[in-house]
Amino acid sequence: PHWVELIPGTPAWHGSKIITVEDTEVSRQLCLDGEPISPEGLEVRSVVSVGDNQIIIHASTEATELHVMAIDPDSLSDATTTVAPLTTEPGIHRAAGNESTLAIISRSMDRDQPRVELRSLTNTSETGNDTETATVALPVHAAELGIDLRAKFISLGRRKLRSTILLPSPEHDPGGDLPVLLDPYGGPHALRVQRARSAMAASQWLADQGFAVLVTDGRGTPGRGPAWEREVAGDLATKVLDDQVDALAAAADAEPRIDTNRVGIRGWSFGGYLAALAVLRRPDVFHAAIAGAPVTEWRFYDTHYTERYLGHPDTDAEHYDRSSLLPDAAKLERPLLLIHGLADDNVLAIHTLRLSQALLETGRPHQVLPLSGVTHMTPQEEVAENLLRLQVDFLNTNL
Repeated sequence: PHWVELIPGTPAWHGSKIITVEDTEVSRQLCLDGEPISPEGLEVRSVVSVGDNQIIIHASTEATELHVMAIDPDSLSDATTTVAPLTTEPGIHRAAGNESTLAIISRSMDRDQPRVELRSLTNTSETGNDTETATVALPVHAAELGIDLRAKFISLGRRKLRSTILLPSPEHDPGGDLPVLLDPYGGPHALRVQRARSAMAASQWLADQGFAVLVTDGRGTPGRGPAWEREVAGDLATKVLDDQVDALAAAADAEPRIDTNRVGIRGWSFGGYLAALAVLRRPDVFHAAIAGAPVTEWRFYDTHYTERYLGHPDTDAEHYDRSSLLPDAAKLERPLLLIHGLADDNVLAIHTLRLSQALLETGRPHQVLPLSGVTHMTPQEEVAENLLRLQVDFLNTNL
């Protein structure tokens, strides 16, 4: 009845049997010929390698973290499967390779630079798996972020929405109440609330410009089980936006300096869609929005992505209508800045152009910033830096 996620690293052979990752009621579990071999509640995100001695996976029990774990194939026939964590420090850990040579890169909230380790998990003794570890020196150019990170991880509201609240560091703190800036992605396949300093760096820089920044991963985002992800089936707008509104209300209760009379929201790609959606449908909550490379009409986006959530546009037209921004153009009453790279081959520029056209036809003022020669992720340093400064100027003017 719902889409099937493609899990990296699967399917894979283990002897004559098939390793897959299957959806269960609680979590995605590693399976051998369809039978679960990882415990419920452990969210298996991908399979790194399947070897004779170890099956190595990326998995988590908490959506803000990602860990590397090993499963002993000898325990597959036992009543309980042996799952050995190869990383334990809170953070985001990823691996590549196999049991003989495994590279693990670890990012955390305790250091700016990632830590890289090489490990061998080969069974070298009769008593068990000997693990050999070597730390790899990082290149000299791996610089410190130079940011005083003030991030508070918190679960907000009745749905325990995983969130981060970032306040200005002391040297940049203007004092008093702060305008709040929501900085989400909010859609499938991506998390913004991660226990890694690099993931929070841009949000902290924005906080240091005089904002309380709120980052929230709501329904539809990965890491909290298939049922959580499938909450957005048939509607990519309503619950996604409701979670941002609920998170803001709960954050204001938790952080007294948040001024809910000055609320901005910014985002890119799905986050850009969410930002524009916020000011179109909830102008009572959001007072200004910056929508970067937004999807504005899901009929224009990749079928392989869109149809898993909304169905076929010929048979499920109401799902597309419900999730489109174009019918809401006449409702705009808040400042909206649209940004789009004209060389974007992921979210095509037609998305911003069509929304701008609809806004113009209904007499709704807005701003459009076209980026010549820029693709979806704006990799040019000068463009990325100046885009942030322009966004801060827009927010300061309109909040």
